[in-house]
Amino acid sequence: MPTFSPSLDFARRLDSLDPLASCRDQFLITDPSLIYLDGNSLGRMTKAAAERAKQVMEEWGHDLIRGWNKDWWDAPRRVGDKIGKLIGAAPGQVIVTDTVSINLFKLATAALTLQPHRKRIITDTLNFPSDLYILQGIVHLLSNASPSPRGRGDGGEGKYELIRIPSRDNDITPDLAALEAAINEDTALVTLSHVTFKSGYLYDMRRITDLAHAKGALVLWDLSHSAGAVPIALDDCNADLAVGCTYKYLNGGPGAPAFLYVNKKLQEKLTSPIWGWWGQKNPFDFDLDYTPAPGVERFLAGTQPMISLLTMETALEPTLQAGLDAIRAKSVLMTDYASYLTDTWLAPFGFSLGSPRDSANRGSHIYIRHPEGYRIARALIEEMNVIPDFRAPHNLRLGFAPLYTSFAEIWEGFDRIRRVVEERRHEKYPKQKLTVT
Repeated sequence: MPTFSPSLDFARRLDSLDPLASCRDQFLITDPSLIYLDGNSLGRMTKAAAERAKQVMEEWGHDLIRGWNKDWWDAPRRVGDKIGKLIGAAPGQVIVTDTVSINLFKLATAALTLQPHRKRIITDTLNFPSDLYILQGIVHLLSNASPSPRGRGDGGEGKYELIRIPSRDNDITPDLAALEAAINEDTALVTLSHVTFKSGYLYDMRRITDLAHAKGALVLWDLSHSAGAVPIALDDCNADLAVGCTYKYLNGGPGAPAFLYVNKKLQEKLTSPIWGWWGQKNPFDFDLDYTPAPGVERFLAGTQPMISLLTMETALEPTLQAGLDAIRAKSVLMTDYASYLTDTWLAPFGFSLGSPRDSANRGSHIYIRHPEGYRIARALIEEMNVIPDFRAPHNLRLGFAPLYTSFAEIWEGFDRIRRVVEERRHEKYPKQKLTVT
């Protein structure tokens, strides 16, 4: 970690040396006094995306159904290839569609049915809960659909097993030894978040993929907290499958469609569990029987949300232009700086760092812990014009988006956190949580 200083002048000096500083001008910032530290949850809007949304609405109004024959119909594949450049995937392996949860269901189910004699799924307790829910649902679905030797679907060879490897240090890092030991010849699938949603732990993708492949298992990565913030090399790591969202560091907008990746070597072997007309080989023949489209398009299902998809396509441009190496370099410096301010300013007030110390094992957000984390978050949002997010049981998650977050903003954000606890502003707020935290 470099040598930092707690002065505002030091933060401003870092900004003056920042090669990405001008990228901030591409984003719509309506309140310069707002300290937005939640880009890991919802990215800011780009000015170009706002204009593109208006343009798409006008295309709809003028072109009507003719728009499908312009740049609409091919958008899932075209935009998927653009995202592929950001996650190390050659063209023809990424498609934009649906949500992360739906895409995870499609790919995990396809992977399990490819090797039906294997009944073991490995994940960890650091994974995003929705991923775990989807996996639990798949286990329930496939175990009940696979009859036992007695034909009742109540056990025996038909039962799948979901193994969740616990963390070894209070939910900061995974227990890699336990994870490795759990992957055996009965394992069909290993599925993990590349960057974990709480602590920001960054997995070694190549190592885990190699471990799984050595036992004959497939690997499915959730890139939601790494795409657009961390260099990813799916092809080079020989990854099998991946999913990810576009509304965090890719700035696609709330509810923007997600993406999925299927390595070319697997595309003709896998069967999507959801058969829809967009995944049909010749959709406009309207055959009554389904024939899967070649390649990754077979994982499309229904009609795609064109307004949000085309808006998101434009939002990708700042990330594509900046490049992931420059983005990652700034991200590491920002999270190192934030860790320093946590230790220097906040630790005396009862805060502790809940993220890895080594930046090589950390994404672009940090997790700071305090027994009054929820009420501190409320005070920051309602009184101090700072937007973090809260994660149970008592943690603040602070995200740093290199394209628009400045070092002076980080300094100001941490100064306001310090003032909240120093002045005990949080104590006026109830402990009962709002619906959205």
